Amino acid sequence: MRYVRYFCIAVFAIALIAVALANREMVLLKVLPAEVAQWFAVTPQVSLPLFVVILGSILAGLLIGFIWEWIREYGERAEAARQAREMRRLEREVARLKGEKHKGKDEVLALLDETG
Repeated sequence: MRYVRYFCIAVFAIALIAVALANREMVLLKVLPAEVAQWFAVTPQVSLPLFVVILGSILAGLLIGFIWEWIREYGERAEAARQAREMRRLEREVARLKGEKHKGKDEVLALLDETG
């Protein structure tokens, strides 16, 4: 199974390298449209290879998606933690009640009651 995983990683790596080699030309990346940039009297722009823009966009999308999903699942994680706390509380109560049930009995008889 791990060989399949290594094969998939190799295929993705080759695909990314092919995209990078095919898109090496420099592009001008502008942060603001020209009309909006005139209002602020700034024109933030940078010249980058196109593959950096493509791969950076993919990475940013993945990161935003992971954060969005983590925030979305907060309620489910909180509910699971609440249920785990309740289960631990109930286990402690069962242990306490078993101890009260066998209070004053012979230890051997109490062990036999617990097992069967």
